[in-house]
Parts: sequence; C-alpha cells; structure tokens
Amino acid sequence: MRHGIIVLAAASLLSACQTAAPPAVSTPTSTPPHTPAAIQLAASIDAYKSLVAQQIMAANAAYTFSGRLPPMLPAIVVLDLSVGPDGELKSVHVHRSRDSEASAAALAAVRRVPTLFPPAAHLMHRHARTFDFSETFLFNDRYQFQLRTLSGPQ
Repeated sequence: MRHGIIVLAAASLLSACQTAAPPAVSTPTSTPPHTPAAIQLAASIDAYKSLVAQQIMAANAAYTFSGRLPPMLPAIVVLDLSVGPDGELKSVHVHRSRDSEASAAALAAVRRVPTLFPPAAHLMHRHARTFDFSETFLFNDRYQFQLRTLSGPQ
C-alpha cells in the first residue's frame, strides 16, 4: 500500500509540472525586400555562370535576340565579373572588345540586373574575397546580344 501511495504522489507531482503547449502563432510568410524568392546554389562553375547568364538575359529582354547566331558577328565583348560571397556584383570591366558601343551595351546589361546574383561563397577559393569569371557577349548587327554561356553550339 505504501508503494502505491509513492507512485500516486510521483504521478501527481509530474502532472503538476507539465505546462500546456504554447498556442500556435501564425506568422506571415513573406520574402524580405531585395531577397530572391529562391536562392539557388550552383553545383559547379559552369552551372553558376549559367544562372548568372539567365539573370542577365531576363533583365535585358529588349536588348537580346534568340536563335542561331549570324555567320559574321559584328561585335564580341568579353567582360570580367567579380562577385562577392553573397552574390553582390563587386566589379565588372571589359576584358576584350574592338567596339566601344558594344562594350558600353554589355556593361549596361550587367548593371541592369536588379537583384543579387546567386551566392558564390561555396565556389570561392579559401582566402578569396570574390569569385571571378568571364562572360562573352555576342552581338548581331542591331547591337542585340546573346551570351556565350547560353548560346550553345552553332
């Protein structure tokens, strides 16, 4: 009998220590300003360049052309881009070009991207401050462009 009283007392003590679960709080699910809705990490450098190229093309739809490249390209511009670990464009400059108008158009196209590029920290060398890569702009005779990363074999 004495054993039963101890068990009953212990059970009462334990039940008294329990508290009710806090009520569920509903929080709005919104994306903070200037944050991409879905952050996509690239598995490789080529995949990263493809994501960046897609952003550049999307931000410049009025300045691009699709389909087969012309047999003679009037202008080709190679830009060097440096991106921080979080995807912020740190610098962009012309690496190679023979056409100042095409160079200006390529630089403007990169700067027209309204958001951050994808995070690049996982692709950076251990002590690097930026992830550096090049993109080639292929211009037609109306100064519309395709990006080499996305143009595929011609």
